[in-house]
Amino acid sequence: MSETEALETHLQELRRGTVVLACLRLLERPGYGYGLLEDLQARGFDTDANTLYPLLRRLEKQGHLTSEWNTDEARPRKFYRTSPAGSRLAAALTEDFRAIATAIDALPAPGDD
Repeated sequence: MSETEALETHLQELRRGTVVLACLRLLERPGYGYGLLEDLQARGFDTDANTLYPLLRRLEKQGHLTSEWNTDEARPRKFYRTSPAGSRLAAALTEDFRAIATAIDALPAPGDD
């Protein structure tokens, strides 16, 4: 495996949990899949539809998101919203993420002796 491939693999693992947290926080206001995908990408969370839609379904099944169909427009859209349980999860994940970031900041920088 090349260095570039190794980096991409590790970055993907690192980002996986952050996308869950970002979705929970962004969906405090109702949103639909494609709009959320654009919002995530605009905010630096590089993800694709093949990752996002299964994640939304999983979070809904786990009770962290609720959904409803909006049929007012020509194309029906499923809108998701963070549930109270999802908001509690997002708060806990945010707190833990900040603690991890602080702990990483306290580590020696790469190349430091």
